[in-house]
Amino acid sequence: MIQRIQTVFLALLAIAMIAMLFLPLWSKTDPTTGEEVVLTAWNLKSYFLTEQGEPGEVGNVPQQGTIAIGMLAIAAAVIAIYEIFQYKSRLNQMKLGLLNTLIIMAVLGTMLYYAYFVGADLVLPGEKGTYEAGFFMPLLALVLNSLANRFIRRDENLVRSVDRLR
Repeated sequence: MIQRIQTVFLALLAIAMIAMLFLPLWSKTDPTTGEEVVLTAWNLKSYFLTEQGEPGEVGNVPQQGTIAIGMLAIAAAVIAIYEIFQYKSRLNQMKLGLLNTLIIMAVLGTMLYYAYFVGADLVLPGEKGTYEAGFFMPLLALVLNSLANRFIRRDENLVRSVDRLR
């Protein structure tokens, strides 16, 4: 049934993964030159900051595409939405939940790869950088996915226990 609590969790998961597409994931600033490297779901780019702290001209680092992060996030959101409408088959919902967990973990792994191995050496090689709001969306999505899976499993166990009584 669509009005179950797992539907709310899956809808919030989809919203979190879509919001991640529009938020910065990671950034690193060189205080001496004012150059900032920013990782988003679609690219890794650098620019120089103006005196007001706003993005100015393009930085020294060439822009690199990180489309894998965006595509995996879209896949996780689509699977969550599809999982909502599979309410008649809770076993399929559980399988889709497991698949979604793997995809969200792949999103996290890809983000960490680009943040630590690709972007970390571009500006100030010894510094780590800061995580932005978008970085925490997949973590929220993992929690929401596990909650949805727990309630789906609870519904399945309830149906099985009622079948045993018949």
